[in-house]
Amino acid sequence: MQYGARNAVSGQVKSVKKGDVMSLIWFDVSPCEMAAVVTTESLEELDLQVGENVRLVVKAVHVLPVKE
Repeated sequence: MQYGARNAVSGQVKSVKKGDVMSLIWFDVSPCEMAAVVTTESLEELDLQVGENVRLVVKAVHVLPVKE
């Protein structure tokens, strides 16, 4: 599979919260965590399981500044 993103990190699936249409996946990317929201159909095609090692490809479309 080809993709246009150049940023990738390795991680491990920490949890999966499956919804009717969208699903939330948390990843352990030591020392941090990352999350991704994907369609449930995509989640089922990927067949991601807790504890599985994955590559997380990051492609940011928006950057939102937030005042601290």
